[in-house]
Amino acid sequence: MTTPAATGTPGTTAPGPAEGDLPMMLARGVRKSFGPLEVLRGIDMEVAAGEVVVLMGPSGSGKSTFLRCINHLETMDGGSIHVDGQLIGYRAHRGRVHHLRPREVTRQRRDIGMVFQHFNLFPHQTVLQNIVEAPVGVLRRRRAEAQEHARELLARVGLSDKASAYPRQLSGGQQQRVAIARALAMRPRLMLFDEPTSALDPELVGEVLATMRDLAGEGLTMIVVTHEVAFAREAADRVVFMDGGVVLEEGPPSLLDHPAHERTRSFLKRFL
Repeated sequence: MTTPAATGTPGTTAPGPAEGDLPMMLARGVRKSFGPLEVLRGIDMEVAAGEVVVLMGPSGSGKSTFLRCINHLETMDGGSIHVDGQLIGYRAHRGRVHHLRPREVTRQRRDIGMVFQHFNLFPHQTVLQNIVEAPVGVLRRRRAEAQEHARELLARVGLSDKASAYPRQLSGGQQQRVAIARALAMRPRLMLFDEPTSALDPELVGEVLATMRDLAGEGLTMIVVTHEVAFAREAADRVVFMDGGVVLEEGPPSLLDHPAHERTRSFLKRFL
């Protein structure tokens, strides 16, 4: 498919995923440029429901940009992304695609949770208020119901005693775990993690990764951009290496020990 962003006019659509055999995330030919710099150069990728996929590669390889395209924080210049069978950011009609309105894009994002490098918690709200805000304001959940679910999530990430604390009273690792709980409060079908430990002091990384391992063990579909090789070994079903806006190679975590591509081997030497 060529999206409207690619040409300025609606384009033709490629066939979507076949019914009855839907991956949770399906990307076909995804392209993205910033001015003359082509960051994504035709990414094809599938992620099955319940699968944990780790994206690795050097800075500037397009990993974070691809993640942001999945929930339409970045518009694509070409290609298509489906999440749970739904075309993201566009509507297909009579062989053409049209941009969704902002409200429709927001509705799509409800099923896609995202955790960023920086926690982006509201500093003037307590931990509980941070988690409850979106379910009440966006999903129109009853506040009492949202608070009950928020407390369950805090227990899930090991922070039951921090419901009344403010972000400034928490360590970086605790703030990131609150950010994870906040994303889970929307009951997403797919979770995206964009280098969630890169802003943390080394001694705080383990607690966030432990929370993510628990989520992976519970069967949550996850796409994780990270340089944490140990996490990839333990939690990933598949590792994907990107460089220069393309997928170099992918496979099970054992690929970390026997990469086929020289660029992958060079990158991994810095972490192994």
